[in-house]
Amino acid sequence: MAEKNRVRLARVYTDPEPDEGQRVLVDRLWPRGLKKTDPRVGHWLPEVAPSTELRHWYDHKPERYEEFAARYTQELQSGEESTALDELRALVGKGTVTLVTATRDLELSHLSVLAGLLT
Repeated sequence: MAEKNRVRLARVYTDPEPDEGQRVLVDRLWPRGLKKTDPRVGHWLPEVAPSTELRHWYDHKPERYEEFAARYTQELQSGEESTALDELRALVGKGTVTLVTATRDLELSHLSVLAGLLT
């Protein structure tokens, strides 16, 4: 049963693995250099990504990560973000989901926050 609800993290630029399940791009902006039909993307759910303001404030500075995670979690619990999070939870309930992003550092990105909320 635990295998059914696995959440994985990957960069959108990596090729899909056979056991990745559904790929879900969770960035507000479309990744550079990829076509809309690229199979590395999967389903695009931009509403679940951090707001532009929060993304700019965070600026991937490690010392801001804990505050970013708290602010991002708060964003996810309101408005259209909460609906998108519910959609993501439904996908995870159906099987393995791989959250993908263009961000280089997955551990200090919004993906790790999302994964924590989904598991």
